[in-house]
Amino acid sequence: MKNLKDILHKVETKNVIGATDLQINQLVFDSRKVTKNDVFIAINGVSVNGHQFIEKAILAGAKVIVCERVPEQKHEGVTYVEVENTKSLLAKLSANFYENPSEKLQLVGVTGTNGKTTIATLLYQLFTKAEYKVGLLSTVKIMVGSEEFKATHTTPDSITINKYLSKMVEEGCEFCFMEVSSHGIHQKRTESLHFVGGIFTNLTHDHLDYHKSFAEYRDVKKSFFDNLPKSAFALVNIDDKNGSVMLQNTKAKKQTYALKTLADFKAKILEKQFSGTLLTANGTEIWTKLIGEFNAYNLLAIYGTAELLGLEKMEILRLVSELESVSGRFEYTVSDDGVTAIVDYAHTPDALKNVLETINDIRTGNENVITVVGCGGDRDKTKRPKMAHIASQLSGQAIFTSDNPRTENPQTIIDEMEQGVTPENYKKTLSVLDRRQAIRTACKFAQKGDIILIAGKGHENYQEINGERHHFDDMEEVKKVMEN
Repeated sequence: MKNLKDILHKVETKNVIGATDLQINQLVFDSRKVTKNDVFIAINGVSVNGHQFIEKAILAGAKVIVCERVPEQKHEGVTYVEVENTKSLLAKLSANFYENPSEKLQLVGVTGTNGKTTIATLLYQLFTKAEYKVGLLSTVKIMVGSEEFKATHTTPDSITINKYLSKMVEEGCEFCFMEVSSHGIHQKRTESLHFVGGIFTNLTHDHLDYHKSFAEYRDVKKSFFDNLPKSAFALVNIDDKNGSVMLQNTKAKKQTYALKTLADFKAKILEKQFSGTLLTANGTEIWTKLIGEFNAYNLLAIYGTAELLGLEKMEILRLVSELESVSGRFEYTVSDDGVTAIVDYAHTPDALKNVLETINDIRTGNENVITVVGCGGDRDKTKRPKMAHIASQLSGQAIFTSDNPRTENPQTIIDEMEQGVTPENYKKTLSVLDRRQAIRTACKFAQKGDIILIAGKGHENYQEINGERHHFDDMEEVKKVMEN
């Protein structure tokens, strides 16, 4: 139980009706989860306005209502806290409730279109190998030391973030690495968190169904760096033209990494194979199990962050060489007859292009590349033809199929993808609506030495159709076919 006075510390209120010296149980913004003595925060969300459920929350036992307008009908014994914006204040209330846990460990945020999960997860791996107790908040999972919890969003809500950060502090974690999505920044989920560092990976076409324009998408990412404190570091990929934009107004210590231009942390790729990559990092040669140019950028970000957080250079290089690839990120298996199947989360045009270019760089030229790809329903439609164009252009055969259709007709999604295929590539494409059948078809086409890329879902072990999640795992499916 926590005292309401403590939770309201430094919170700007317009009006408070009722007692504030009272004990409360928990913070809740979903009226269905309210229990006795809870604080219910009425959020004006994207699709639902929580103010409609104030009465329901009180009947379920809420003792405190935080809202943007106090209802006309008030209940005796209930405290009403009126504020300007409940969405913004949720972060502050959550931080106060859990006694500001982000100030008690070293929290590093990773943002950008591609690479967030890989960088955050491998930093968790590296610091764990260096014998620190570490936390992770990622798309794939949440880790508190060695204990794993299920993740539901790239960047969880403020209550969930602070709850796990608090658990990390209790368990003695010294560091936490966290994915920071544009949705999370825009919806104020990361406000009131104390970051010691921020990493920018790259900015490409994504989430334009949510953000009004690419400029808005960029500026939302930039606001994360604008709000970093002077004591933090801002480490950006300066090869990306938006890297310098991220640094324009930051008060943090400016640091850069690059493969192609001058930077604080510089790498050069010497050799690429399916078994790994040989490169130099700030002049020192290193072998890594990770594959491709995009992973060279990821490794530079990891190397730079580790050094900025105080690890010794040679120890970092040793630990980098031991890092294992992240689930669903260029994860591959080889069949008995020599067919390589790669599962990757690539769900943006740039990510798909990077993966296919990496495959084409490594292959000898005799192998055929067969790509299975779809696009998610109820998401940015403008990237669909681009994804299909890239798949058909850079593959010997492209099979268009369902991803997570959600509430959309899967065939409509594929039809919109096909509009991006240019005439010279028509014969290289095929549409197979059922994803399981599409993977089987790719395996049937593959000859000895060929490479199958199954893109879009990566680590996900479900397919979302009409609001229901059905078990589906790309790697599981392709291994089943290969074994048979």
